[in-house]
Amino acid sequence: MIRSLTRFLFFNLVARPILFLYLGVATRNRQRLPQRGPAIIVANHNSHLDALALLTIFPRRAARYLRPVAAADYFLRNRLLAWFSLNVIGIIPLSRRPGRSGGDPLEACSEALQRGEVLILFPEGSRGEAERMSPLKSGVAHLVERHPATPIIPVFLHGLGKALPRGQFVLVPFQCTAIVGEALYWTGQRDSFMQSLQAALQRLAEEGQFPAWD
Repeated sequence: MIRSLTRFLFFNLVARPILFLYLGVATRNRQRLPQRGPAIIVANHNSHLDALALLTIFPRRAARYLRPVAAADYFLRNRLLAWFSLNVIGIIPLSRRPGRSGGDPLEACSEALQRGEVLILFPEGSRGEAERMSPLKSGVAHLVERHPATPIIPVFLHGLGKALPRGQFVLVPFQCTAIVGEALYWTGQRDSFMQSLQAALQRLAEEGQFPAWD
C-alpha cells in the first residue's frame, strides 16, 4: 500500500510535471507502445531522465507492468537509493559482473516477461556522451533468444542527455522527444538481431531530423 501510494505520488506530482511541463517531452507514435507485456522496450541512454521519461509516456493503467532493468552496483549502492529504485521506480537489478555473483543474470528478467511485464532496457550499458549513441551490448539478444515471441519496441530519446547530462544535477530546459518504433522480433541469430536493433534505432534518429548540437 505504501509502495503503491509513494509511486503514485512521485510519478504524478514530481516526474510527470518535470518531464511534461518543464521539459515538454513530446512522444511520436505513442500508439505503438504495448499496453501490457510480455514486451521489451529498448532505448538509447544518455541521462538518468531516460527511464523516467519512458515510464511516464505510457498510459497510467500500464504503469504496474513497467520494469526498468538497471545496474545493481549503481542503484543498490546504499539503502535509501536501493529502496527508492526498487519500490518507487520498480527496477529489476542486473549485475554487470555476473561471473562474480554466479547464477543466471537474466533470470529475474525472464521471470518478469513470464509474468506479462514490460521490461525497459538500455543496451548501451551506461550513460554515454550526451546525444551520441554508443555500440549496443548483446545482453538483450541473449534475453530475446529465450523469449523469441516477445515484441521488442525500439524508442529513440532525444534531448534528455542535454537536459540532465551525466554528472550533472541541475535540469536544463531542452526540447525533448521520444520516438517509438515498430516492433521487432527475434531473427534466430544474435548478430543479425543486434544489427536489426541498431538499425531500427538509427532509423528513428534520422526520422527525428534533429539539428546537430553545438
